[in-house]
Amino acid sequence: MPALHQNSAEVIVPVRHPTRIARRRIEDQPGLWHIRRVIPFFFFLFGIVIGSFLNVCIARIPEGISIVSPGSKCPRCNTPIKPYDNIPVLGWLILRGKCRNCHLPISPMYPIVEFLTGALFVLTYYTYGITLPTFKYLIFACLIMILIVTDIRVRILPDAINAFGFGIGLAFATRIFPDNFPMLIRVGQLPSWAVGVLDALLGAAFGSFLLWSAAALYKLVRKREGMGMGDVKMMAMVGTFLGLRGSFLTILLGTLLGSLLGIALIVVLFLFGWKTDLAHRASRRGLGDVSSLRWTIASQYQLPLGSFLGIACFIVVYGIPWFGWPSFLGSTILRP
Repeated sequence: MPALHQNSAEVIVPVRHPTRIARRRIEDQPGLWHIRRVIPFFFFLFGIVIGSFLNVCIARIPEGISIVSPGSKCPRCNTPIKPYDNIPVLGWLILRGKCRNCHLPISPMYPIVEFLTGALFVLTYYTYGITLPTFKYLIFACLIMILIVTDIRVRILPDAINAFGFGIGLAFATRIFPDNFPMLIRVGQLPSWAVGVLDALLGAAFGSFLLWSAAALYKLVRKREGMGMGDVKMMAMVGTFLGLRGSFLTILLGTLLGSLLGIALIVVLFLFGWKTDLAHRASRRGLGDVSSLRWTIASQYQLPLGSFLGIACFIVVYGIPWFGWPSFLGSTILRP
């Protein structure tokens, strides 16, 4: 007999055979039309478009050329690049890395920068969501990308990028500041916007002064330049975005990466006989044996510190939140 619940019309009928599982509606299946898929997709598309503009900045700013005009053209035949050939990433693949007119090889730097910028945009979205800090770190990532590549290509950290970034970093500091900024300052009499600006200025001063002191000490000991002022200016800009603690971590990680990779590169250059001919010529002049001269020459190779500082910035901005470490990069938005 069916069991009737008291004061209820519900009837519970026991069954002894397997029941059919209800099918999910098609809307329950994740697809591209779902917003959680669409947003990262558009972040990537927007990122590779911005990456194309970053390539223009990378190529022109160190040369002192306007980034607005003239339009992109082949450096050999001066043929303007058609819009359909200027599609980020795909344009380079379609042309097979060569100019359509004169077949001059096009550097793979262009699609690499575009793709990495798109990837950084997606990573920023997944790390910070759609918030004001997301907008802040999208701009920061673009500035750092320019500095990394220009430092690798021409050993220059353009003042135009560092000065612009310094101003933008201070502007963001008036609205965002670290969650765990020292309580002694937070509970003081400073207005809310001044707390963020103070942290930004402390980060800029600490980072730039520390690198300047290291460069001065190196010059005093070794009697030659070991670091350009571009690195100092870069850390001033980085400090306005990352604050005091972020600036410290950037220098720590950047110098550690530079030291480890620098030693590894010196060993590789020595093992693969880099500039062996130069060592033989020096040996014939009585300057020493070939092996010691090769090691001396390899050890003089200078890596671009700015590139390692830029990589360290990405580790601090994206690695810390993803690994669940305490956030101190400005997740608090200041309210008036």
